[in-house]
Amino acid sequence: MSVRTLLMFTCLFCLQTTFAQESQYIYLSGTDKDHTVDWDFYCTGGQRHGQWTAIAVPSNWEQQGFGNYNYGHDKIKADEQGLYRYRFTAPENWRERQVSIVFDGVMTDTEVKINGKLAGPVHQGGFYRFRYDISKLLHNGSNLLEVKVNKMSANKSVNNAERNGDFWILGGIYRPVFLEVKPIVHIEGVAIDATAKGLFTVHVSTTALPANYTISSQVQTMDGNVVKEAVTIPGNNTGTYTLQQSIDHPATWSAETPNRYQAVIEIKKGNQTIHRVRQSFGFRTMEVRPHDGIYVNDVKVILKGVNRHSAWPETGRTLSKAISIQDVNLIKDMNMNAVRMSHYPPDVHFLDVCDSLGLFVLDELTGWQAAYDTTIGHKLVKELVERDVNHPSIIVWDNGNEGGFNRALDGDYAMYDPQQRPVLHPWERYNNVDTKHYPDFNYLVNASLYDQDIYLPTEFMHGLYDGGMGAGLADFWERMLLHPRGAGGFLWAFADEGLVRTDKNGWIDTDGNHAPDGIVGPHREKEGSFYAIREIWSPVHITLPFISNSLNGLIPVENRYDYTSLAECRFGWQLLRFPPPGKRGQTDTVASGKINAPDLAPHTKGFLSLQLPAGWQEADALEVIAWDQTGREIIARSWPLQSPADVVKQFPSPVGKVKLVKDNDTLAVDNGKGVYYFSRTSGLLLQIRTPKGKISLSGGPVLAGFQQQLQEFRSGADSSGFFVYARYEGNGFLQVKWTFRPGVPVKLDYSYSFKGDVAFNGITFRYPEEQVTGLSWQGDGPYRVWKNRLQGNLFGSWYKDYNNTVTGESWVYPEFKGYHANVYHATFYTTEQPITFYVGNAGTFLQVFKPQPPKGAANNNTSPAFPDGDIGFLNAISPIGTKFQDAAQMGPESQTNKMLNYSPVKGTIWMDVP
Repeated sequence: MSVRTLLMFTCLFCLQTTFAQESQYIYLSGTDKDHTVDWDFYCTGGQRHGQWTAIAVPSNWEQQGFGNYNYGHDKIKADEQGLYRYRFTAPENWRERQVSIVFDGVMTDTEVKINGKLAGPVHQGGFYRFRYDISKLLHNGSNLLEVKVNKMSANKSVNNAERNGDFWILGGIYRPVFLEVKPIVHIEGVAIDATAKGLFTVHVSTTALPANYTISSQVQTMDGNVVKEAVTIPGNNTGTYTLQQSIDHPATWSAETPNRYQAVIEIKKGNQTIHRVRQSFGFRTMEVRPHDGIYVNDVKVILKGVNRHSAWPETGRTLSKAISIQDVNLIKDMNMNAVRMSHYPPDVHFLDVCDSLGLFVLDELTGWQAAYDTTIGHKLVKELVERDVNHPSIIVWDNGNEGGFNRALDGDYAMYDPQQRPVLHPWERYNNVDTKHYPDFNYLVNASLYDQDIYLPTEFMHGLYDGGMGAGLADFWERMLLHPRGAGGFLWAFADEGLVRTDKNGWIDTDGNHAPDGIVGPHREKEGSFYAIREIWSPVHITLPFISNSLNGLIPVENRYDYTSLAECRFGWQLLRFPPPGKRGQTDTVASGKINAPDLAPHTKGFLSLQLPAGWQEADALEVIAWDQTGREIIARSWPLQSPADVVKQFPSPVGKVKLVKDNDTLAVDNGKGVYYFSRTSGLLLQIRTPKGKISLSGGPVLAGFQQQLQEFRSGADSSGFFVYARYEGNGFLQVKWTFRPGVPVKLDYSYSFKGDVAFNGITFRYPEEQVTGLSWQGDGPYRVWKNRLQGNLFGSWYKDYNNTVTGESWVYPEFKGYHANVYHATFYTTEQPITFYVGNAGTFLQVFKPQPPKGAANNNTSPAFPDGDIGFLNAISPIGTKFQDAAQMGPESQTNKMLNYSPVKGTIWMDVP
């Protein structure tokens, strides 16, 4: 042995005995969108091009005010380059270590130089972690990193798979860059297969280990307690090792019970630790059982999932762990248990959060309707799987999307995944799973009757604007639960993908109708479907439609968990008292209590037993709340305990007299609180006047959606007071009777009939929208409803300021305009005077103006029919469709309203003015 060789081994031995080494991670960039580092930057085209300046890293350069914006559907795309420079100091003792530079994500082609020398071949593919060993390129002290990023790839298949997708295509070093520093002898990779029965297998790749080295693996709890003594094997002069042991009765991982462990992998020489790696994992077994279903830990699971893009308005695809935590919590708050990565691998921290909080994950190789070529595809599958293989949350690999399948890559996943997770082709039948996108209701019916494949739509209920999602989901879901091979499904999509445009004064752009598809907005603003989905997918399924005074304290409940007994949940009730009509006070809790959790196994039914106090029927509403074993609220349901007629009983006794004024065409009736003006020609209300001025309520009542002619108009007195009567005929029949008594709200009785199918039915009035400032009401709220999306609201007392929100194009929620369900009374606040309506019939819908149709809509599927009036009291309302289907294709609750005979519909409202 030469002196030089002896010195090298002596130095190496001294280094290894000095450090019990774990890998070091030295960030050259920041770690996320909120913690960045400035690098030198030069952009070759678009905004702020042609000059060296500074840019925050990580970032998409468009969001820093550079370059050009493109959506994947754009026919012509910008192809600017970004040039980066950054000086860093070499790690201590770098000559005795292996130093790699790691890029977590760069769009799209990346050339890396260290001190003027290429670190390796150009990397192609914008969503994948890649690395270069730069140990031999470093200098003592300062080192120069240069990165050239081409926004468009030189590889046509990369552009087809990534840059032509239905999402924003951006440029830049948008995920962190760091140095990974390891000993010369080190662990290179770890892939774990830990089954639900406790068989733990870890595949370890290392540098070549001679026989006097050992490699060991020990299973520990996440806080470091030893579960079982380590298993150790000697080096064999190769770089591949498999260690295996059995763990007795491990706590398994599932979306309901996300139990995790850590494996500590060590290379030792004698008693000296040379390199140590800690890897979290979960004991979990995933199976696709043909013609049956998807099983996790030997339990058939139903996936309640959503598709998620990695996006934030101000920072594009540069995110943070805080956003990952927020998103996973929002997804779980909707009682979902799964998420599909659309259409690329997410940040590592998102998968970490799915592991820790519990979500099943479909991880996806990019390929939006076009696939990578086989050469680049082999490389990217390897990068994808090697990065993500140990996440217990991942149960499926998606090999592309909607035809973007390179079938030559299907077998690659198993090469790097010892768990042998199944591979799916979202949108087609593959591996005994039908993942058809956007089925209509008839497809579901036929699939459950005749199809033998497992059914798992990886996209359904498209959420463009306010359509889809919760609208129609109840019908779909109940039918899917009846499917003997149903495995659930994934809604499209989690959030509106809106970008703050630095070239358009901060406008949030969703590229027309391409990206406003979310249940939540770009900043995670909650749409009405958020709460509808939460109720429909609640594992605590409460089916009681109403509560009567004879309630015996038992409320039917079904356990729709896959693993969890309801005994592990917590339940409570409260009795509520609402503020009086026209008052925006606080709702009071007059009594509350706990409910003993029933010991109901998954997929069984039983009852919640409420111990309500005497006199509970005097409260305004009963609310029942359920929390899961972690304290997360699963569902809240509320029921009115009074009828609308009970509210009317609180009216004062009449005082004074009714006065009457007539002229040629006008009848004016003064009840002491206001003067109501009627047209004798049309029979319609013209206006109301009080001592404080005019109230511009007019043009009603008319039968919504029908043309009528006045047949009779008369007025007079009867036992109920002074009345005004009008009768109309045409393609529908309507008669109305106004009753005036002094000093009390004016009563309006109406009845109507028609025959046939209608989008809505009821009566309406006119009122100038520009004069309305707000609305308070008692009823279901705070969100508007559609005929096929009645779930998710609570019966209560609500208020909202006026807004002109168009769902998915602006994000002030709840939307002001639309249909509101089960309204008892409502007060419109205006620039004139407030006016209050009382409803005499349970189940009445309040129409509040007509929402504007979305500017980007290509059809009317998501713009349901509304009456021509402004304020309406309706017995039936219209359903809403999706981007791809009109409402009629979405199931029973999405059909038009039918009246099969001329039996009249009757209703009563009261009006009150200050």
